[in-house]
Amino acid sequence: MIDACLFDMGNVLVFFSHALMCEQIAHVCGCTTDEVRQILFDSKWQHEIERGEISEDEFHQRWQQHLNRDIDRTDLIHAASDIFELNSEIVPVLQTLKDQGLRLILLSNTCISHMDFVRNQFQILNHFDGFVLSCDVGAMKPDPAIYLEAIKQAGCAAERCFYTDDIQENIDAGKTHGLRSELYTSVEELRTQLTRLGIRYL
Repeated sequence: MIDACLFDMGNVLVFFSHALMCEQIAHVCGCTTDEVRQILFDSKWQHEIERGEISEDEFHQRWQQHLNRDIDRTDLIHAASDIFELNSEIVPVLQTLKDQGLRLILLSNTCISHMDFVRNQFQILNHFDGFVLSCDVGAMKPDPAIYLEAIKQAGCAAERCFYTDDIQENIDAGKTHGLRSELYTSVEELRTQLTRLGIRYL
């Protein structure tokens, strides 16, 4: 029996594009997309902000210091965050799960600016009862700490939690903690996975 469902956010609830983020930041900062990509991912700035190690203000200050120029903070944060598109097909599934009394937990590697954008742009997060975010926990999937916090917020044993994510490494880590973990590939496959676990009317 399943009492709670844990959902990843990126490429499950909403689709996103790192390429678009790099293009938009490059436009705001007046540099190349390759330079942005190197700074964000090779230099680990994106991981640092998603682990909550640096704030939005520090993120902004780093860009100004690195490029030695003034950069509009609002424009920078918007450029880094306006990269999401709603997966509208999953919304009825979430509503069905809520109607059946299941507890929904968001389990996501993300930063506060991305959360704020998704929360303000879409209504999908209104379905959730709890939020386990890497920027709050200080750990990113597949680190054990973030799964332990998710299980705690689920309020039930791990084996009574369904967990879906689009990254196999994260799914494998979820299984090591006893979660009923399934790779997300499509809403149709998600419905099949949930039906196999005894969740009906999907």
